Amino acid sequence: MKKILIMGVGAQGSTIAKRLDEEEMVTEVRCADYDDQAVREITGQLKKAKGIIVNANNSDEILKAAEGVDLIVNGLAPDFNMKVMDAALEVGASYQDMASGPVNDIAFVDAVKRILDRSQEFEARDLTALINTGSAPGFANVVVRDSVDLLDSCDSIEILVYDGIWSKQFIPFWWSPKTAFGDMAAEPIRFENGEFHRTKPFDNPTMENFRGVGERRMVDHEHEEPVTMGLLADKALKSVKNVTFRYGGPGLELAESLYKMGLLSEQTIKVKGVDVVPMEVISALTPPAPKYPEEIKQVIDNGMELEEGAFVVRVNGWRDGKHLEIENYVYAPGLTESFALAQITHESYFTGQSAYLFTKMLLNGIIKKSGLFPPEMLEQEERNYFLSEAQKLKITVDRTVKTRLF
Repeated sequence: MKKILIMGVGAQGSTIAKRLDEEEMVTEVRCADYDDQAVREITGQLKKAKGIIVNANNSDEILKAAEGVDLIVNGLAPDFNMKVMDAALEVGASYQDMASGPVNDIAFVDAVKRILDRSQEFEARDLTALINTGSAPGFANVVVRDSVDLLDSCDSIEILVYDGIWSKQFIPFWWSPKTAFGDMAAEPIRFENGEFHRTKPFDNPTMENFRGVGERRMVDHEHEEPVTMGLLADKALKSVKNVTFRYGGPGLELAESLYKMGLLSEQTIKVKGVDVVPMEVISALTPPAPKYPEEIKQVIDNGMELEEGAFVVRVNGWRDGKHLEIENYVYAPGLTESFALAQITHESYFTGQSAYLFTKMLLNGIIKKSGLFPPEMLEQEERNYFLSEAQKLKITVDRTVKTRLF
């Protein structure tokens, strides 16, 4: 019988908590957050939940909340990862998070290296730490490794995420606007010709012709996949030399315009003699993503204008002397269907349900090795289980393999 601590019960953390409440082997789900309302909201819906108010800046509070648990699921921002990992090691619990970077005190690649270097600590305690376990990163990494394993050598990996939802109620982002704007204004990292390169925000635009959607503009976007896959290229990805992550959609187009106007700057400026930080003003004025069922229902009831999206993993490489392109379309429920299925948004459904499947694998001993690693390091049997369980949740992969001619 297992006790689980979930640090952070926002959109994804609460989704995982609800699923764990259904697991027979789970006896207690500790829901920890600094937000009293969030804790009360989720614990009021669950049978096995215990609510705890925790300041994640305080290591002692995290450690106290973690006493006696078997697994800590970290749904907090990456800045808290090291503290939560420390607590997991201290109490002898396995560990899971949904993102490894970026963080404020160290460069992105160095931050991920620092995390990967902790693998020996978990291995020495015979514990498993699985990082980057959402949809992207997470689900995408599983699909990447599955594709790369079909090749003798790998040239390139592209991950493309397009999110196009228009509702009559203005909702530009389906997660934290401040986080969204910050990610989009950051300098993306590309793994190119075997080296990491920073590019300008909104750089390297391409027009991608997505199946069932049409041509949509995509740009480089800061994300974990080029970093972990570049660092683990020789270990897991057949020495891939090029990894990119691109994003597109109306939210990105809005962010790009604001960025070009200087409105996503963190630098203080004077407006009529008053000091203001443009990013803080924009973040405060942007409507937040609907979080609770009644808020989501209101958006849907007010009217949806268009729901479209694409999630594509494209891998190029060589097998038996032929140059192959492996293209994977990942399908998951949209906003309206996600709400009908689970009373949550499409963003929470895809990311939260994917994260829960990784949690389920840790709880049931499907993942057998100890140490710390991201999903691209999972073995074939483990990936097969994950994808099979995802199908039951209406998250599927359609793969096409074709020979490329020069």
